[in-house]
Amino acid sequence: MIDDIQLNVPLLKRRVPNLTKEAQAAGLRAATVSNLTTGKTPVGKAEVRTLVTLANLAGCRLDDLIIRGGGVGMIETGIKIIDLFAPIVRGGTIGFVARPGMGQLVLLSELFHRMKERDFATVFWMPKEEAYGISDVTAEAEIIGSNLDDIYNIVESIRNERDVILGADRSVVLSGELFQLKEKLQEAGARPITIALVDTRGDGVTEDVPYGPLDALLRFDMDLATRKMYPAVSPVYSTSTFLEGAQMEAAHMTIQQRAKKLLRRYQELRSLVNAWGKEKLPDTDLILYNIGEKLEAFLTQPFFVAEEFTKKSGEYVSLNDTLDGVRRIMDGATDEIDVSDLLYIGKLKN
Repeated sequence: MIDDIQLNVPLLKRRVPNLTKEAQAAGLRAATVSNLTTGKTPVGKAEVRTLVTLANLAGCRLDDLIIRGGGVGMIETGIKIIDLFAPIVRGGTIGFVARPGMGQLVLLSELFHRMKERDFATVFWMPKEEAYGISDVTAEAEIIGSNLDDIYNIVESIRNERDVILGADRSVVLSGELFQLKEKLQEAGARPITIALVDTRGDGVTEDVPYGPLDALLRFDMDLATRKMYPAVSPVYSTSTFLEGAQMEAAHMTIQQRAKKLLRRYQELRSLVNAWGKEKLPDTDLILYNIGEKLEAFLTQPFFVAEEFTKKSGEYVSLNDTLDGVRRIMDGATDEIDVSDLLYIGKLKN
């Protein structure tokens, strides 16, 4: 889909106000930069050296500088468990299914924080009922609205210049307001809106379809939350429509399916280990259990928004590093490493 990519011009111009001058100083021709920023030269035809130089000038990753135009695709979050098991679809709707206190609002805050780094506009639709943790989200939201008209006007004012990620509570689904917003926003040519839905009351956990149609489902796991394994997102029961698309690379699909199968079996064995201990497991199951335990630990991750509390620096882990780390763990590369050494780290070290 090379024709669908474009330069993130707003990000570039905001971070490099004197773009032409600085690009020339870095060895780029003014005409080359002008043609790229105006769209005269397609990004797909630009030299890699040119794009890398522009990314260095902007102080960002190449993935941040190059975005998909009006189409869909995966939004890489740098959060291992999401990017591997339930990739967020650009322009899609993400549903968080969790009980209160399981970390769903912290995860939404973290998504907002990370998307701002990619020049997304972060908008939060304030729920009518106050909930513990809402202040974490509002702290990371650039713009806050309180009703349907507010949110529509906010999104319309910025959606042609920047991608928008809109966070909202499940109450706007039940009231029909989210459906009304989507209908009003259905205009050709504008950038798609990515919507993240949380459930501050936790009522949706007992429902099969708590939000209606979703493009990504993040189902939280009480056992993980109880053991303080955050983000407490279930790798077995979380999923995404991106996993069904032809755009997903074969390596991603292979590792994702292999890891999900292994972790499903690991969860089954956990109940036996909790009741009888590891010594009761057959040798083949013991090997699988030990690998599953390490993989589960690796999927925890320090968050930027939680640095004050955890005293750990937030970690961004690229999809490639996530896939590499998960594969190496499943292949036995960490057999001699203690589980505790894999907790709350970024990528797997060589």
